[in-house]
Amino acid sequence: MALGAVALTGCTGSVEPPTLPPAGVYEHDAAGESSWAEPIPPGGTAELITTPLVDAGWFCAQVRANAEGRALWCRVGHRDVTNGVAPQVAQFVLDHDDQLAWVWFPRTSMGTGSDDLITAAAVPALAAIWPDAGDRVLRESDDFENDRRQRAGRSDPEILRTAWRDRHADYILSAVDGLVVTARDTSVRRWPFGAEHYAMPMSSAVDDLRAGGYDCAYPPQQACNRVESNGYFEVSLRGDQIVSARFGIGSWIESGRQRHPLSEEFPRGLTFLTEEVRRPVTERIEDCRLSGTSFAGIVAGTVVIVDARRGLVDGDDHVSSLDIQIGVPLAGT
Repeated sequence: MALGAVALTGCTGSVEPPTLPPAGVYEHDAAGESSWAEPIPPGGTAELITTPLVDAGWFCAQVRANAEGRALWCRVGHRDVTNGVAPQVAQFVLDHDDQLAWVWFPRTSMGTGSDDLITAAAVPALAAIWPDAGDRVLRESDDFENDRRQRAGRSDPEILRTAWRDRHADYILSAVDGLVVTARDTSVRRWPFGAEHYAMPMSSAVDDLRAGGYDCAYPPQQACNRVESNGYFEVSLRGDQIVSARFGIGSWIESGRQRHPLSEEFPRGLTFLTEEVRRPVTERIEDCRLSGTSFAGIVAGTVVIVDARRGLVDGDDHVSSLDIQIGVPLAGT
């Protein structure tokens, strides 16, 4: 009866959206922070919730940890109509007792199919530890989509969202944020935020980016453009510390030769990375650049994602650009 009294069903604009990230989780001093990424540990909750995603072709890793908890990150790339890659991610926070505390399945850039992608990922992942939760997510998602279709074409200032609760967690499904799940029986007060082992402060990287032709006005700008090659360089930060970086470089493989060297954008090298990881990460990117292939994995304790965008031309030797991510944003951001 208690659960029935507080359960929220149906879609409504009155449900308060979750704060992303939850209030206060990063407002703490370092608490044994580790930014060393590693494969999902076997034999526990982390393996249970990520195995359905890995089986579906996702890449998953434990991306950071501290004295109170650890953050997992999963990602898969969906090819879009331009032959580029639209990423989909999932974020998990576990406590020090290996209990799931918080989950976020954000919406993707795939448009109207985004909610179906969220459901396809969330249902098996949550059902792996909470068997009854998957069916409830599926039912609520179906009701959410039905309500969305009924509202199609209407002028409605409210953001479509729905919320419910079961014995495991509180859930909010939103047309803006996707699905956010907060466990009821456990919490992590201080979320891990480490990035120092692989990334430098942004202020130390700006001059080298400018030397490569990037237009950077930092602070406060966190996105730099390179007009000459239509390139971009974007970072997520905690203070001045780079947490993750995304950038694009041109790529053209012709007669077995790469026509666009990495040094064109980064004449001084990837100096926004620490010396510890710079060389192995650069070598991995160079391998992808020379072969025109994509990559998702861990290099020197650092998450590296390389998406090769195929050009819309005949032949297999044309790769129009590479989109690269190094490091992972903080959970909830």
